[in-house]
Amino acid sequence: MLTRKKVKDLLLDGVFFLFGSFLFAISIDTFTAPNQIAAGGLTGVATMFNHLFGVPIGTANLLMNVPLLIWAYVEMGYQIIIKTVIATLISSAMIDVMVPYLPQYQGDPLITIVFGGCLAGLGLALILMRGGTTGGTELAANLLALHIRGLSLGKFIMIIDLVIVVSSAVVYQDYESPLYAILVIYITSKVIDTVLYGTDSGTGKMMFIISPKNNEIAQRIMDDLERGVTELKSRGAYSGREGTVLMCAVGRQEVHKTYDIIHELDPDAFIVVDDVGEITGLGFRDFHQYRQKGKKDKNKDKK
Repeated sequence: MLTRKKVKDLLLDGVFFLFGSFLFAISIDTFTAPNQIAAGGLTGVATMFNHLFGVPIGTANLLMNVPLLIWAYVEMGYQIIIKTVIATLISSAMIDVMVPYLPQYQGDPLITIVFGGCLAGLGLALILMRGGTTGGTELAANLLALHIRGLSLGKFIMIIDLVIVVSSAVVYQDYESPLYAILVIYITSKVIDTVLYGTDSGTGKMMFIISPKNNEIAQRIMDDLERGVTELKSRGAYSGREGTVLMCAVGRQEVHKTYDIIHELDPDAFIVVDDVGEITGLGFRDFHQYRQKGKKDKNKDKK
């Protein structure tokens, strides 16, 4: 049965996915594709296919994602990938649908790189905010990480994107193209981080989880999200039962992924989520950044 909250969440998911996909489509259709820039991911591969064979970029992107989504369904289950499936369908369709209505900019490379990267970053950030992804590189890296140990998720993504960007030099017969693509990828990643984390990498969310399946939940969070989990001893004031509370610091875009993991294992789990102004440590801001920030704050106070 759909509650009012669930309906509201579904509507928000739809709005964010649609608007995020629209901005992403502008980035591809107006700036990067017309200028032969394959800025990583399966969308970059689809852009090259479009150049070589005339296949619509969104269609090619969706077709390449299908085997990945099937693999993810087998490995991770339906609940984990449902938002990725929806976001991939919407974003792929939006890229093709908007082609006749969007201008193709082929002017100053600087404008192409900046606007292409910023629009892609903003669009993808809106999708990530609601727990979705557009499949492609991130999904492939997650799946490979399940079977190949020793490399982090970020390194897998970097390797896949690097192969795609280098290949674009051969496809376009232009050695400036991969250089532009690298700049677009860099700007995109910075915009995503700024939108999701703010300008400070030391911010995020603190999650407290109470469930009979805390062991399984903790293991999945550590394996899937590569986030640390702390067990706190607890005792129910009413029941008198002793147990544990899981405490986990996550990035803002990881809250929905954590919810998906928890609800898959225990739909009745008790969850508390709180804003965290500062997080210092592995995966967030390191201690040296914290000390530098403290020095800057002291200098401001003296002024």
